[in-house]
Amino acid sequence: METNHEICSPFIPRGRSSLRKTCAEIVSESRQSLRVQSTQRPFTPQDGRRQLFGGSCVRADCDSRPPSTFSLHGRNFDASDSRPGSGTRLSPLNHKPKLPAPFKAEDSSKDFPKSPSGPVDTRRGLAQARARLLKPLCTPLPPEASTEVKEKLNPGPEQKQLSAQQLCSPEQSTAHSVPLIPGPCKPPRESSKIVQLDVDSRLRPTANRAAQQTELKDEDNATSTKEDAESLVWNNVIVPILEELESMAAGSFEGSVDRLCDLCDGLHGTLADADMLGRRCKRRSKILRTLFRLIDLNSSKLNLHIAKLCLALCVSGNNLLNICKLIFQISRSESNDILFQKNSIIDSLLVVLYSEDVNVSGEALLYCVGTLKFLSGNTAILRLLLDKNCIGVAQKLLLALCRVDDTTTKTAGHILVQLTATLRNLANHPDSRALFVSFSVLPALCQVLRHHREDKDICTNISRIFSKLSSYSECCLDLAQIPNCYPLFLELLRKHHQKQDLVVRLLFTLGNLTAKSDAARLGLFQCNGCTATLLQLYSSYQRRDESPRTPLQKRASSPRKPATPPVGVREADDVLVKLVRVLANVCIHPAVGPSLVTNTTCIQLLMETLELRSAQESEELMVNVAATINNLSFYEEEGSEIRHNRLAIAELMLKLMLTSSMEAVLEATRVYGNLSQHRDVRDFVMQNKVHKFAVTLLDSKRAEMCFSACGVLTNLALDPPKRVSLAQEGASAKLVDCLRDFGAADWQLAAQACQAMWNLTGGGSEELLDSQERRTLLQTLTAYLDEDEALKWAQNEDMRDFHRACWESEFRPVAEKLLKALQSQNLTT
Repeated sequence: METNHEICSPFIPRGRSSLRKTCAEIVSESRQSLRVQSTQRPFTPQDGRRQLFGGSCVRADCDSRPPSTFSLHGRNFDASDSRPGSGTRLSPLNHKPKLPAPFKAEDSSKDFPKSPSGPVDTRRGLAQARARLLKPLCTPLPPEASTEVKEKLNPGPEQKQLSAQQLCSPEQSTAHSVPLIPGPCKPPRESSKIVQLDVDSRLRPTANRAAQQTELKDEDNATSTKEDAESLVWNNVIVPILEELESMAAGSFEGSVDRLCDLCDGLHGTLADADMLGRRCKRRSKILRTLFRLIDLNSSKLNLHIAKLCLALCVSGNNLLNICKLIFQISRSESNDILFQKNSIIDSLLVVLYSEDVNVSGEALLYCVGTLKFLSGNTAILRLLLDKNCIGVAQKLLLALCRVDDTTTKTAGHILVQLTATLRNLANHPDSRALFVSFSVLPALCQVLRHHREDKDICTNISRIFSKLSSYSECCLDLAQIPNCYPLFLELLRKHHQKQDLVVRLLFTLGNLTAKSDAARLGLFQCNGCTATLLQLYSSYQRRDESPRTPLQKRASSPRKPATPPVGVREADDVLVKLVRVLANVCIHPAVGPSLVTNTTCIQLLMETLELRSAQESEELMVNVAATINNLSFYEEEGSEIRHNRLAIAELMLKLMLTSSMEAVLEATRVYGNLSQHRDVRDFVMQNKVHKFAVTLLDSKRAEMCFSACGVLTNLALDPPKRVSLAQEGASAKLVDCLRDFGAADWQLAAQACQAMWNLTGGGSEELLDSQERRTLLQTLTAYLDEDEALKWAQNEDMRDFHRACWESEFRPVAEKLLKALQSQNLTT
């Protein structure tokens, strides 16, 4: 019977991690050898000291940065709360104004306007003159209304007592809580409308004037009633509280902090029930003056209650700044974190961030956000901030900071450093990821990057946020869909190429994006200057100065070599690990791989890294470089630099085969699996005893290691002279064991083992198997070709479809061919 001596085609290793459910999908997947590389996220140590700008900030050494330490006393506050927002006083006039000369009746040369309704009053002044002109439009109240107002303004003892009891009783009062994101504090509306006069109004009938006067009368009555109620609350409730606060502040307050805090809370609740918060209370300056005196008692717990009440009263200008500084000062001590958990001051801070104008209250917002940055480092408060919609408030503030005036840009930059650091802490919580996506925080951060691309601190903080969130699918997808994010990242890499902590995080983010999206690989590669930027970074972090120059290194060096960043060995290697990972991921795209494999600089830099480094000091880097070379070796382009330098690469891979790192050995074996398609590489492998390593790896308990070793042996067995050497090393027996041990669970590995055995036996024509090996192989193939028996080990329905597809398309054709050849040889014998 005629025997088929066809030899299997050279081995191309296939990735085996993806799930394919149909036979057609597996057959159509022709590039399974290209694999995505993973790596660890760069580690960011937490700053132990609570400062506005930590030691790693560029601003830390700047004299013009806002201070983190200061002293605050009651005298620093303005009781009137009426100064301009800047907190500066107006300078006095240098001259005395000249008053108008008094009017003399005998001076007939001066003609003053006279009221048409009566003689001119002897009182002088512009205000009085205006009052006289408007006097005819007013009508006195009827006697009944006048009596009613007088009774309300001067209630009897019973009425006064009843009103006070109603306001103070728990049944009538409601619990006061700060709304999550209310609108900005607004001054009270004017109680009376401004009457606009024109020429026609003088000609209207008297009935219209009477209607206007009646309307004014009703509004005046309502205003009087409201003022009367406020006076009752003030005299019967608020004044006693203020007096007790002042008396306790003047004496010894030891052991009375809790009582003072209760009084502040009671005052807060009373003002809320009487609708006197904000700027609606006419006597708020008296309240503020009392509260400001209490600050000198220097109690953190009491000061938080005072700050909460002051913010509820909508302080502004210098007072708002000092209150935010006071809260910031308290938050600097971790021991005070428990106070923030028990106090609703966080709600008040979020209200300030939501409502205040950056151009007006920029410095106050700075210390407000600085407080949130400190508190977000506490795990318990971190959860609290998420529940209070801190991410939503932060997103609004991010956009507002991008629209500030030119005069406020510096302050906006300081605020953004604190805000992005806060978001960086919030990104640590698993529940924050959906909020970052739903509130469109990532696009807002990209907008901040465009406006502040020169600011290294802001760029570094945002890169830390991206590096954290891009590790998760939903955030990675959201980031990949932001228009022009890839050109922005590349521009930052060029601009800040010497700032290692920024560079490494941007590269890690790009690696995450390109690991999960084929569109991202092409989108990044098509950006103007992408390849040049990445390779220039590669060259600058290569660390060539630490070892003697070799001819290979000289060829890889560009004429315009960028300055080497002042970083250590570990930091430089970390950059290269992330950068090479990006190259390995983008070259998976069929439009990118051919371009990179023909790029001389790219291949020379990869080879240079293998020559300069060792797996002992830079294991992850060496593994990533080998994986990138393996991905690029898939492309058989005309000008392929991998094919041109295949012998030099094979020699460099030998360096990895001799290490103790099994990951490095695995990647080197995969590279040999691709390069050994060429005869000169196969000769190099046999001459340097690499085939012995491949045979030994068949004993590994890792299926991936056995799969790669089978690929090398498949190619080596193409040459008849090499088959005997492989058989002498025990390759045939180990292939049979490998097929028996892994075949039922991994049909791709089983198929590769059969291909190696087919080539090793010359298509069944060479008797390199002893009788026991032949018998075991026949039994194993017969059992595995039984479909019901072969697929019974699948654990679930999805895996059953996957196993069936692999068994039908990859294993069964080569197994049937090998079984037929072995049976034919038995018959011939």
